[in-house]
Amino acid sequence: MITIRKSEERGGADYGWLKTYHSFSFSSYYDPQYMGFRSLRVINEDRVAPTKGFATHSHRDMEIISYVVAGALEHKDSMGNSAVIVPGEVQRMSAGTGVSHSEYNPSDAAPVHLLQIWILPERGGMPPSYEQKKYEDTEKRGKLRLIGSQDGRGGSVTIYQDVDLYGSLLAPGDKIEYEIKPTRGVWLQLVKGELAVNGQMLSAGDGAAVDGESLLSIAAKSEAEFLLFDLA
Repeated sequence: MITIRKSEERGGADYGWLKTYHSFSFSSYYDPQYMGFRSLRVINEDRVAPTKGFATHSHRDMEIISYVVAGALEHKDSMGNSAVIVPGEVQRMSAGTGVSHSEYNPSDAAPVHLLQIWILPERGGMPPSYEQKKYEDTEKRGKLRLIGSQDGRGGSVTIYQDVDLYGSLLAPGDKIEYEIKPTRGVWLQLVKGELAVNGQMLSAGDGAAVDGESLLSIAAKSEAEFLLFDLA
């Protein structure tokens, strides 16, 4: 079964400096039908105005992934990390026993467009940690590139949960297939463009929850960018 989560049906808010859309319940947005998907708890699509951002705040026992679509995001945290994240890079922060961080748009002219992703860890009380890696477009074009996994294989960032996270860029007419192992589920989040997933159409911002399927056929109807989460 494939259930489409339409972009326009997501929760969200416009704070002036931040325009945000929530695929799942988050902050003041609550929908009991959308509390997450398996261990995937949050997908927020954020657009942050120039020179604005999220002031220092704290988390614990959460895997937090930042995926920048356009612009740049400046990160600082209580572990001593300071970095700027740009398109093509993936940042993974394991909050563990507790971490504080801030995220800002360092540009004085251009907004930053990003996905903020939270995944519940396999267990609590782990030491906080940080990772940031770059994946060239050539690694993702016309195929699925593993960018996050439990064991960090293939140069992916390490996520402390049984999940494989893939990124992909498809040109119009490109088609790929993905086999789903029994008992596992998939969430596909379309970042840009249009896709047909087992014949069902998705537009930018749409998500698809996949349960009880053994094979996904993914076809691009326009230039497309998406993330695929394979979850226990």
